[in-house]
Amino acid sequence: MAGSTVQTFSNVGRTRFWQRGFLASQSAYVLAALIVLMVVMSLLSPNFLTAGNISNITRNFSFIAIATLGITLVIITGGIDLSVGSTIALSATVTSIVMGSMAAANFYPFPGSSLVISILAGLAAAGAVGLFNGLTIAKLKLSPFVTTLGTLSMVRGLVYVATQGRGAFPTGPDKDLFLLVTAGKVFDVVPIAFVYLLICALVMWVALNHTAWGKHVFAIGSNESAGRLTGVNVDRVKIQVYVLCSLAAGLNGIIISGWLGSAPANLATAYELTIIAAAVIGGANLAGGVGGAAGAIIGCILIEVIRNGLVLARVDPYWQQALVGAIIVAAVLVDRLRSMRNG
Repeated sequence: MAGSTVQTFSNVGRTRFWQRGFLASQSAYVLAALIVLMVVMSLLSPNFLTAGNISNITRNFSFIAIATLGITLVIITGGIDLSVGSTIALSATVTSIVMGSMAAANFYPFPGSSLVISILAGLAAAGAVGLFNGLTIAKLKLSPFVTTLGTLSMVRGLVYVATQGRGAFPTGPDKDLFLLVTAGKVFDVVPIAFVYLLICALVMWVALNHTAWGKHVFAIGSNESAGRLTGVNVDRVKIQVYVLCSLAAGLNGIIISGWLGSAPANLATAYELTIIAAAVIGGANLAGGVGGAAGAIIGCILIEVIRNGLVLARVDPYWQQALVGAIIVAAVLVDRLRSMRNG
């Protein structure tokens, strides 16, 4: 109609910069808390910001961060994987056993073959666990919680059966090379585990944010039924996600066994709780649809800084578990309040 008044929306384009993108996520709040905590720790303890202590913190959080990246993928799809701790132990054990068996049989088809074959065997064992989890959850529609709880027990039991509870040790001519690629330092400064973590995080970030596969992962977690209707192969993506989660845990297990120089049967017992806690603290929503690589790493750093700070302050380390639990509740509460405020 001629002369009619064009209605405008005054709120369009007025979203503040801190209300969008990374700054609006839970990861940003946790990062701010982490920075404050590190400032406080540096003031309370002169040893906190020393090169040696920073190297220790970097190495220690890298030990769980790669597995945290994997479980973040699972959580984004609305699932859960309680078997990551047992998978860490399985891959470490298989790697050490295969390396020892090749040394006993004096079987070396090519230079470095013991290292390559044993690591591939460890990753294959971890991948098999993920494939089992993915198939039972995606195809048989079993509950992720119950399925992976069962896998946790089965895999841990297999580790004890294979080692009779005594653990395994990497041996053979490639042992030194194995220790170098798992527990070495780049330029004698940066733990090599941290380099692996950065590579995995970069791959995960690209996959989630710049590929159709990443959009499918978020779509499944946001609304699985809607995802199916739009043509997403939900079962295939779920299986892939659980396999990737187990492979990440397997890689973590191999790295940890290299640092320890052995693969104890009780390796990574109860690690699944710390790994899931790090993912949730970093912003992964257990309801699905939310999460990312940066948040997973930030959550791991926060947990390690708390643990390190308690050690430097000579506080009973058992307080760590209580503090991590409190931080999880606080992180979920802040996210809930932020969601209510944003409508």
